[in-house]
Amino acid sequence: MTLEDDAREYHRRVPPGKVEIATTKPTNTQRDLSLAYSPGVATPCRDIAENPEQAYRNTVKGNLVGVVSNGSAVLGLGDIGAQASKPVMEGKGVLFKRFADIDVFDVELDLDDPDTFTQAVAAMEPTFGGINLEDIKAPECFEIESDLSERMDIPVFHDDQHGTAIISGAALQNAADIVGKNLSDLHVTFAGAGAAATATARFYVSLGIPQENITMCDIDGILSEARAEAGDLNEFTEPFACGEDDGELEDAMEGADVFVGLSVGGIVSQEMVRTMADDPIIFAMANPDPEITYEDAKDARDDTVIMATGRSDYPNQVNNVLGFPFIFRGALDVRATEINEEMKLAAADALAKLAREDVPDAVVKAYGDEPLQFGPDYLIPKPLDQRVLYEVTPAVARAAIESGAARTERDLDAYREELEARLGKSREMMRVVMNKAQSDPKRVALAEGENEKTIRAASQLVEDGIAEPVLIGRRDHILQKTEELGLDFDPIVVNPREGEWTHYVDYLYEHRQRKGLTRTEANELIRQDSNYFASVMVEMGDADAMLTGLTNHYPSALRPPLQIIGTAENANYAAGVYMLTFRNRVVFCADTTVNLDPDEEVLAEVTKHTAELAKRFNVEPRAALLSYSDFGSVETEGVRKPRNAVNILHDDPDVDFPVDGEMQADTALVEEMLTETYEFAELDGPANVLVFPNLEAGNIGYKVLQRLGGAEAIGPMLVGMDKPVYVLQRGDEVKDIVNLASVAVVDAQE
Repeated sequence: MTLEDDAREYHRRVPPGKVEIATTKPTNTQRDLSLAYSPGVATPCRDIAENPEQAYRNTVKGNLVGVVSNGSAVLGLGDIGAQASKPVMEGKGVLFKRFADIDVFDVELDLDDPDTFTQAVAAMEPTFGGINLEDIKAPECFEIESDLSERMDIPVFHDDQHGTAIISGAALQNAADIVGKNLSDLHVTFAGAGAAATATARFYVSLGIPQENITMCDIDGILSEARAEAGDLNEFTEPFACGEDDGELEDAMEGADVFVGLSVGGIVSQEMVRTMADDPIIFAMANPDPEITYEDAKDARDDTVIMATGRSDYPNQVNNVLGFPFIFRGALDVRATEINEEMKLAAADALAKLAREDVPDAVVKAYGDEPLQFGPDYLIPKPLDQRVLYEVTPAVARAAIESGAARTERDLDAYREELEARLGKSREMMRVVMNKAQSDPKRVALAEGENEKTIRAASQLVEDGIAEPVLIGRRDHILQKTEELGLDFDPIVVNPREGEWTHYVDYLYEHRQRKGLTRTEANELIRQDSNYFASVMVEMGDADAMLTGLTNHYPSALRPPLQIIGTAENANYAAGVYMLTFRNRVVFCADTTVNLDPDEEVLAEVTKHTAELAKRFNVEPRAALLSYSDFGSVETEGVRKPRNAVNILHDDPDVDFPVDGEMQADTALVEEMLTETYEFAELDGPANVLVFPNLEAGNIGYKVLQRLGGAEAIGPMLVGMDKPVYVLQRGDEVKDIVNLASVAVVDAQE
C-alpha cells in the first residue's frame, strides 16, 4: 500500500477522523447525570453569570483552544476550502493533546472576507481560552491576527507565521554559536515572502539581527526599494525592501551567512551555496521538498555547512510542534491575555538551551538509535522529547508574568512539577522522592562507572543536585567518555586498579575468610570486581549507597552486596519491589526478583518492607497478600502461606497499616468487590501493595500489569538491606538509573 492508501485507511477506520469527546466526570448513576446536566448544572451557570471568571473554574474553557481556519492556504495543498482542511485541523488538535494535554475544538469557517472571518472568531471568545489560527493565506492572515488580538482578551496565535519563526530562531542561535558568529553580524537571505517568511524575518530582528542585514526574495526576485516604490510590495513585506536595484535569489545569496528557505523545492543549486560566506547556515524548510537537498548542501563545500529542513528524515527538523503546544500551555496556565514577543523569545531561548542538554535514551530510541548530541546535526530538541513540556512552558509562563500579559501568577517551581505530573503518574511520584533527595544529597557508588549510561546519569544527578555520584572505574577512560559525550561536569572517579586499597582487601578477607575466601582472592575481587569494591565502600562508610546491575545478570550483581552488606538488623530477607504507575493509581508489587518460594515468615517481612517503601513515596500503604483463594475459599498448602503471613502481621504491634488476605488479585484491586462482597476485610480501599505468593507469580504478575495496563515501572527497588543497594535491570535507561539513585539517597537519609 502507498502512503496515500495508508492515510485513507488511517482516517476512515471506525470511528472516522482522529478525535472524539470524552467525559471527565462520572456519569454512571442518576445522581451523576443530575449533577452533569439538569437540575444541578444551573448552579455553575448562575456562578458564571454573577462572575465571568468562574468560567475558568466551572468549565473546560481554561484548557480549551480553538483551532480555526478557512482552508485558504493549507500546507502543500493551497486553497482547498474550509471543509477539505478539516483533517489538518483535527490533526492539529491531536498534537495539542498529545504534547501539552490541551483540549481542542477545530472550527472550519467557510468565510473568505477577513472582516467577516474576524467577527465570527471574536464571537466565540466565551467558548475558548485561546485561538490558534491555521492555514490562512497572506496577507489576510496578518490582518486577521492583528484584529483578533486587539478585539479578544485571550491569546491569539497564527502558528504558520510564528511557529516556524520561533523554532528556526532557536536553531539559528545554536548554529551561530557553533560556527563562531554573532547574531548581530549575520547577513540573512530569505527565499519566500509569505506569512512564515515575513514573521520569521521580524522575529530574527527581535533576536538581534539588524533588519538591514536581511534580504528577502519572492518569485519575482529581491524585494528592492524600486519594487516598493512601484507598489509591488504589501505593508508587511515593504519593511524588508533593500537597495535600489532589483536582483535574483542567486544574487542575494552571494556572501550571505544564512539562507532561510520558505518557498518551493529545488530552487537552490550547489553553486549558489558555494557563493555564500564561510561556514554557511542553510535552513531549507520548504515541504515536502526543500529548496536544496540535505546531501547537495553538505556536498557543495568543504567547510562546515549547517543544514536544517522541515523533514523528519534529516537532522535538524524545524517542526512547529516544538512550539505551539507549549506556548499555549504556558499562556493558558497564567491566563495570559496575549502571546507577545517576550513569550516567543522565551520559547526560542528555552529550546536552544535544551538542545545542549544530554538527550534521554527514550528519545534516542524513538529516532532509530542514532546518536543525538549538540552540534551541527543536532541544533534543536526532537518533538518526542518530553522535557520540552517542562522546560519551554515555564519559560513562556515566566515571560508572560514578567511582561504583564498574565492575569494570574504561578510559583514556577511548583508549576514545573505540575507539568511533569501531566507526563504521567510516575513523574509525579518520582518528583516526591527527588525533592527529598535534593534536600540532603548522599554519596552513591556507581559500580559500572565506565558505562556510558552510568556516566550520563552521574552528570544528571550532579546537575539536579540529587546525589554525589562516585564512578568506579578507570579515570582516563571515564574522562574521555565524558568529553566525547559533551558533558560539562567533573566526575568523582575511584579506580580500584590504582591506589592503596589494602584496607578494603583486609575487610573483605576478614568477613569472608571462613566462607572459603583467601587473601589473594580477596585482593583480586577488590581490584577486578567493581561490585565487591562498591559493596565494601558502602559497608565501610566511604559511600552511602550503591547501584549496579546494568551490565550483569541480576543474581550475580546482587551476590556481592548480600555477602558483604547483608540485610538490616531487623530484617532477615531482602526483596525486589516494582512501583507501577497507572494514570490514576500507584501499585507496589513484591517480591519480583529475589525470593523463589517464600514461606509465611518471608511473606510477612516482605510486606512490611514494601509498606515502608510506599511511605517514602508519600503513599499510605494498603497491603494485600495474593493467592487464587479469597479468605479461605480454597484450602491448600499454597494458600495457607499468605493467610498465615496475614495472621503474623495482624499480631505484630509495629504494623501500622491495613493488611489482609489471602485474596485474589481482582478482589484486592476492585473496590466494589472488596467492600461489598467482603465487607469484613481490613482494607478500606483498593490495595496499593500487592504481595505475590512466590517469585514466579510476582515476576509474571508485574509484567502483565505493566504491559496490558500501560503502566510505567520504576524498579526493581531492593528492600530489607542493611544499607541502600539497588540492582538495575540489564538494558535500563539513564532515567532508570537516576530514579533508583534518587530512591537510594532517600533510603540513605532515613
